[in-house]
Amino acid sequence: MKYDLKNMKGLDIYLSTLNKEEYDVVSAKISGIHKGITPLMSWDIYSDQYFRSLNEAERIQDINQVKSYAKKYNWQDNVESIFEKEVFEAIILTDLSQNIVWVNKGFSKMTGYAKSDVLNKRPGLLQGANTSRTAKSKIRSKLRGSMPFKEIITNYRKNGDPYECEIKIYPLFSNNNKTHFIALERQVG
Repeated sequence: MKYDLKNMKGLDIYLSTLNKEEYDVVSAKISGIHKGITPLMSWDIYSDQYFRSLNEAERIQDINQVKSYAKKYNWQDNVESIFEKEVFEAIILTDLSQNIVWVNKGFSKMTGYAKSDVLNKRPGLLQGANTSRTAKSKIRSKLRGSMPFKEIITNYRKNGDPYECEIKIYPLFSNNNKTHFIALERQVG
């Protein structure tokens, strides 16, 4: 029996429900099936790679944006080296007074705050009732230094939901003077 593919509605869905042996039997009977065409079930494989590619493109775009700030502010730090081997969702760039200069899209996805909600505000707006005073004190103390550091802190999304956040903060320098901080953040636990 031959099947006309133009008149077959839902064929891809039907084929995606078959195991390999059933698919081989049915596909041999369908006219117009060409070698190399796979049923809908291949979307799982394709979509995984597709979304990984999108995430990598977004990461590159974020790094390029930070590099443009590096050029603008004449940072002597190699900003690319900050991102090597680092896993992060959000990037926050602040001035020395800790006012937010820029955040990436990952920040908005993680926190629920739009970029316009946080520009010229301090990252403390993410803290709340269960944010450890000890962690906040450690961060304040380490910001006075000149070395990168890591801390885990309880932050809050715009909707009020708490989450544990790993923060890696790097001071940035121009002409041997600290000018900005960059924080790479990700939800943990």
